[in-house]
Amino acid sequence: MKFNKTCLALAMTAVFLTTGCSSTDEEGTLAESTQGTDASTSGLSDGSMSGSQFGSGSGMSSGSGSNLGPEFSDPNNPLSKQTIYFELDSSQVKQEYVPVVAAHAQYLASHPNQHVILAGHADERGSSEYNIALGEQRAKSVERMMRSQGVTASQLEIVSYGEEKPAMSGSGESAWQMNRRVEVGYQ
Repeated sequence: MKFNKTCLALAMTAVFLTTGCSSTDEEGTLAESTQGTDASTSGLSDGSMSGSQFGSGSGMSSGSGSNLGPEFSDPNNPLSKQTIYFELDSSQVKQEYVPVVAAHAQYLASHPNQHVILAGHADERGSSEYNIALGEQRAKSVERMMRSQGVTASQLEIVSYGEEKPAMSGSGESAWQMNRRVEVGYQ
């Protein structure tokens, strides 16, 4: 597909303009806001979780994250989930993933030397430029949730791969669902 500079500029402008409002069309797709409350953290400051329940920090190291504590491999612990999935054309964190983001945020807040990369992804639908922007919006939604819970900016890095690194290849809803995601990668 060939774009000239004017089309690209118009497309990018449209993406940025639509991120400032939220509306639902007839098909139920949502143009998400990257401002405000799209990544709800309601009910997370009730004191029910503390960073200490996510490990002491021993065994953590820089690198691939393979030396993370046992809480990261316990399927009953939300820290074992390092992928947050999204709906089509949405950067809003699904309610079912709010506890996962909260667990990582509280772990990071209690381990200030720990650093993560929030990698945003999109499915293959949409232009490459749109999908890069959407992946970034998704990662920023997760970042905002984490920052609101005490994680410092220096602990978080955002990258967007758009559609370039699919988790599952294919052109069907089952593949697309797996590709609309943010991966939390410990460094």
